[in-house]
Amino acid sequence: MPPARLVDAVRRIMRPLVRLLISYQLTYPLLIRILKSVYVEVAESDFSVDTAPLSDSRINLLTGIHRKDIKKLRNERPEPGQPAAAASLGAQLVAEWLGSDRFAGAGGEPRALPLKTTDAGAPGFDTLVAEVCRQDIRPRVILDEWIQLGVARLENDHVVLNTGAFTPERGFDEKIFFFGKNLQDHVAAGADNLRSGESTHFDRSVYYDRLSPDSIEELKNQAGKLGMQALTRLNRRALALQKADSARKDSRYRINFGIFNYTTSKRTGKEFPEES
Repeated sequence: MPPARLVDAVRRIMRPLVRLLISYQLTYPLLIRILKSVYVEVAESDFSVDTAPLSDSRINLLTGIHRKDIKKLRNERPEPGQPAAAASLGAQLVAEWLGSDRFAGAGGEPRALPLKTTDAGAPGFDTLVAEVCRQDIRPRVILDEWIQLGVARLENDHVVLNTGAFTPERGFDEKIFFFGKNLQDHVAAGADNLRSGESTHFDRSVYYDRLSPDSIEELKNQAGKLGMQALTRLNRRALALQKADSARKDSRYRINFGIFNYTTSKRTGKEFPEES
């Protein structure tokens, strides 16, 4: 039997996810089909012995899924979802803008960039796009999309990056890209820590539950300010290291560092009920 505390934790994790799924008409039968497929994929990829392929019977023993369903799932692999290319490209552009001395100030604050590079050599938005994209993408196309999503704005022929632009304010495809990427890694970090018995990955939070609305507002503002400082500083260092590591044969590792903030009323929030 699995630990009762683990079952309770999974229920808590599932509550906000199920709320999201119901909101977008992703029903229980569809979720079950997705879960079955993922169970089979994980069993095959993470629980094989001596790299030998697992039999249907072995997967049945590990997952509890009927052998008939396992065989069907192994023969009908779902097409992988295409990542939001625009969101991925946008994240790279923002990271370069905030992390490179050519486009940001000494403290990591993004400079307003002219639409086109000036004769004096000051790099413009067109230079940023050309260096990151390395393909024929017109800067104006990206800028128009960013303005619509709230990532940037145009002032006096200069492109101004919004300070909270690590994640767009609008745009479902962009938000779902970061939703999947960040939550997957956050859960993976916590799961690794549980399985190893050690805090292999940094995963900490600050939690208080007897605060007034005024205190919540103050703490939300401070969390946003301190969080952006941490993200900007780490981004600058990670960008520099990635450029330095590009020629190394072992440069195949990745890091995903995130900060979250969530507030709710104890009277209405049910994600963390009082323990008896």
